[in-house]
Amino acid sequence: MDVGIFNIFFDFRFDATLLSAVMAFATVVTLGLPMLERNTLGARMKAVAERREELRRKYQEKLKQRGGLRSEPIGFVKKTVERLQLSRIVEAEETRERLARAGYRGQGALVTFVFFRFVMPFIVFLLALIFFFFVYHGTNLSAFMKVNVALGLGLAGFYLPDLFLSNRTSKRQTSIMRAFPDALDLMLICVESGMSIESAFARVSSEVGTQSPELAEELALTTAELSYLPERRIAYDNLAKRCGHSGVRAVAAAVNQAEKYGTPVGQALRVTAHENREQRMLEAEKKAAALSPKLTVPMLIFFLPVLFVVIMGPAVMNIMHTMH
Repeated sequence: MDVGIFNIFFDFRFDATLLSAVMAFATVVTLGLPMLERNTLGARMKAVAERREELRRKYQEKLKQRGGLRSEPIGFVKKTVERLQLSRIVEAEETRERLARAGYRGQGALVTFVFFRFVMPFIVFLLALIFFFFVYHGTNLSAFMKVNVALGLGLAGFYLPDLFLSNRTSKRQTSIMRAFPDALDLMLICVESGMSIESAFARVSSEVGTQSPELAEELALTTAELSYLPERRIAYDNLAKRCGHSGVRAVAAAVNQAEKYGTPVGQALRVTAHENREQRMLEAEKKAAALSPKLTVPMLIFFLPVLFVVIMGPAVMNIMHTMH
């Protein structure tokens, strides 16, 4: 029986059928995977174009009010925030900067964040009550204790939007700083070849989009701000605030100083690119150095007990067999 199964692999018709099946499967996978990939860069560039149009309308019409773009209706969320008089939180500049660092811009994102910060404690409180009274019956807690636990979870729900925003900001900064040194090198090449700083930002944003769509978005938005803001310094400062990283702040300060005193921008970009590349390497070395302490606990819990069982198991079995 085993010989017959082994001989089937030497059958020409079986080999041809198997090869045809493998090639057909590889063709389907090759043609199907690109269709499943999402093009996030196009959506981000569309958002940047909308932001550019907003800046053009804002500075062409010379809006004197700070919230001129808030006249657009946002629906139920905006009405709820207005009725509850949460405008003080909406107008907070710190909240705007945090949302911008996470990649959320505009009045709609700001109002939505304030709305969820207000309603999340009530939602978590109700879900906890439903869980303790109707779903989970394995606890001996009294009704008063269940209500208190649900109340504590509801208070913790107030910080869920902040936690979500912090995670988004951390992922965005990680994506930006992985590609930022390479983007600075490309920008240095563009500037030293005779291109202006605006053209360099625009060209690098289109080149670095496949590596980091977040960085491409920020550079494209900085290009728009350099065209429409009254002072170039504000555009660089906005870039540093939106990215929220020390490396980007150093680049913004260096470019501002170079344009203010007339020093070569290429030299400033060369120095800052070298510094950012060293900083990225230091962060990688720091993560590598922290790997050994992080592996200590998993090794003590999972690896050493299994090793002791493998080493001591046969000896224990021999001793038990001898005693019996």
